[in-house]
Amino acid sequence: MYCIVDVETTGGVKGPTRLTEIAIFRHDGQQVVDSFHSLLNPGCSIPPFIRHLTGISNEMVADAPVFADIAEDVLNITQDAIFVAHNVSFDFNFIKKELSWLGYDYFRRTLCTVRTSRKLIPGHPSYSLGKLCHSLNIPLNGRHRAQGDAAATVLLFEMLLRHDVKELIPRVSAQHMIHTRL
Repeated sequence: MYCIVDVETTGGVKGPTRLTEIAIFRHDGQQVVDSFHSLLNPGCSIPPFIRHLTGISNEMVADAPVFADIAEDVLNITQDAIFVAHNVSFDFNFIKKELSWLGYDYFRRTLCTVRTSRKLIPGHPSYSLGKLCHSLNIPLNGRHRAQGDAAATVLLFEMLLRHDVKELIPRVSAQHMIHTRL
């Protein structure tokens, strides 16, 4: 199993920055089998640059859950799955930071679609999600929003699986990855 993840935040990983949105698509290597999405109240003002980039305003997240309210959902949907993201260290470390503030140790195998794309489909001038999706004709609706970026990353990941003749992507047997949502 794989979980393709994208987050939107109030800034970089370091410091008191918080999540404002999360999207997770659980994938069995063939198709999406489960998903989770939520806006999140960061408990602080969203900086103007981030509001402009993502379109997520303070008003949009005012009544959204805080991360503690959805932490169990994140733990459950990503359990026994490889954590996949475009620039995985950002998304993974952000979720790990939020969970550590709640007292959880968060460990998952990770796979970066930026690094994997460079190996499996070399020669592109840019491996940013927007430019790579454009050059590969992958639809990207809702750029800089967690659900739109994660959905495009699912399509990119599926393309990478098809191109992976060297088996750089760890194959995970669904029979060994039993998943239950609480």
